Amino acid sequence: MASEALKTRRRSDYKFQLEYRTRWSDNDMYHHMNNSVYYYLFDSVVNTYLIQHCSLHPPTSSQIGLVVHSHCDYLAPVEFPAVVDLALRVNKLGKSSVTYEIGVFERGQEDVKAVGEFVHVFVDRESRKPGKQGMADELKAGLSTILVESSKL
Repeated sequence: MASEALKTRRRSDYKFQLEYRTRWSDNDMYHHMNNSVYYYLFDSVVNTYLIQHCSLHPPTSSQIGLVVHSHCDYLAPVEFPAVVDLALRVNKLGKSSVTYEIGVFERGQEDVKAVGEFVHVFVDRESRKPGKQGMADELKAGLSTILVESSKL
């Protein structure tokens, strides 16, 4: 069961947003967006932010982010056709890891539809181990701009 705090999330609780227009193929046989599509969207909003605001260039970066944990609390369905806002923030920023939170909001509605968590550990591309210095400075600086104070978790 989702915590009461997650159910009260609003767009203003997040510092970056990305729009997504649902597709017919996003629906499952129950006529709502399939659970796997939410994870696709989480990956997309996180990587869009990393590329646009953290100087990450996935094909050539010496560091890569490995997903070590993810989960989603589904609060209400989204169905085709809809426009959703994927809202992103960082809840925890460590030396080589980052914990993101993603809120899914349907355009024109205030209640959050789903809240996901996604954890990346940034490692050296070749060794697949965290570097001694942790994540690159540009990466950490970009992520720190969407970091939320622990009292607002």
